[in-house]
Amino acid sequence: MKNINNMSALWKPFTPNREFNKSPRIFTKSDGMYYTTDKEAEVLDAVSGLWCCNLGNKYKSVVDAVKNQAETMYYSPAFQVGHPLEYELANELVSIAPKDLNHVFFANSGSEAVESALKMALAYQKAIGQGTRHLIIGRESAYHGVNFGGISVGGLVNNKRQYNNLIKTFHMPSILDIENNAFSKGMPKEGALKAEALLALINTHGAENIAAVIVEPVAGSAGVHIPPVGYLNRISEICKENGILLIFDEVITGFGRLGTPFAADKFGVTPDMITTAKGLTNGASPMGAVITNDKVYDGIINNSKTPIEFFHGYTYSGHPISCAAGIATIKAYKEEKFFDKVADMEEFWQEELHTLKDCPNVIDIRNLGLVGAVHLSANGSNVGQRGNDIYLDCFENNLLVRATGDIIALSPAYIVSKDEIRQIVATLREAINKAA
Repeated sequence: MKNINNMSALWKPFTPNREFNKSPRIFTKSDGMYYTTDKEAEVLDAVSGLWCCNLGNKYKSVVDAVKNQAETMYYSPAFQVGHPLEYELANELVSIAPKDLNHVFFANSGSEAVESALKMALAYQKAIGQGTRHLIIGRESAYHGVNFGGISVGGLVNNKRQYNNLIKTFHMPSILDIENNAFSKGMPKEGALKAEALLALINTHGAENIAAVIVEPVAGSAGVHIPPVGYLNRISEICKENGILLIFDEVITGFGRLGTPFAADKFGVTPDMITTAKGLTNGASPMGAVITNDKVYDGIINNSKTPIEFFHGYTYSGHPISCAAGIATIKAYKEEKFFDKVADMEEFWQEELHTLKDCPNVIDIRNLGLVGAVHLSANGSNVGQRGNDIYLDCFENNLLVRATGDIIALSPAYIVSKDEIRQIVATLREAINKAA
């Protein structure tokens, strides 16, 4: 890489920095489904950047919106001053959100959206006179960002190992069940009974002590864990019966990834809150959001004993450039009918992905909408080595995938063609065979 003498000046996130700096992988530009490296190679993007560039890169209307807003006003104070675009974007979000989710709180990322939602849950219960409800229940293998609340309710142990004094939480078991559901196409048929673990936690700790349950409808970072048929419905029922708020973390599934605006629509379950980010701005500018129902909003706003009802927010909440990107992105989703395009492509994606079933060491393939995962057995005691080898081999052959341990996760942009899906599968097949 030219003109960079001190690689260690940059501390990269979720990256083995010592190893990476010896042989960095560098992108210099992008267009549509492709990145260009510093060596002028064109790399096919099979993961929408990092689950966020749903329209592909350099989508014209989004680029134009960002440019125009930067020239008009690129910052406005977030506290006690407003600007038109944050109201416009909030209404755009409400227009595609599940019925009864009518209020939007802006943050800057999925991690911050989750942190905001957790605070809302606690604030709501206290505001309505249920202050004993201080516990939040998450799920094993869940990823809810990297702030202290998020890693506490999350269920990925490596995200917690280095830190003490995390928030006290409890966790339901993971929904992944390879023994009974391997190679399911779409939602697994077995496993709805796992929702009863929530009832067991309630019986142990008392409903009067539990404020909220947070789940990813589809667990993304853990390696694409698809909920069994009926599982989320039962979780919702239990929460309603016990006065517990339900939060869906849709940072990955929001904005059409499953062929519907939100996973809540796909599964027919409406939570009290949805956290979003990533596809909200097509990755063009950082932004997150919490979408809440009237119950949560009114409970906090109307019961406040202070002029400021909710003591929380960020300097860049509702940032004008991010709002401009978000408005353009949602309009593109609507006008170009991208959610329908995902639904139409789902079966082709599914069938192509499952052709990898007979490759060596493949123990499961999971898919829903335009997301998928190929799960491989570990190479002896070297957990993650096979997955990393496949990731690196794919990159060398101009394909960007995502490795999570020994799982290869895939989530191409909604503009992906059938030929590009065939190319993704063919390149991945070669890499899996080499790693055998």
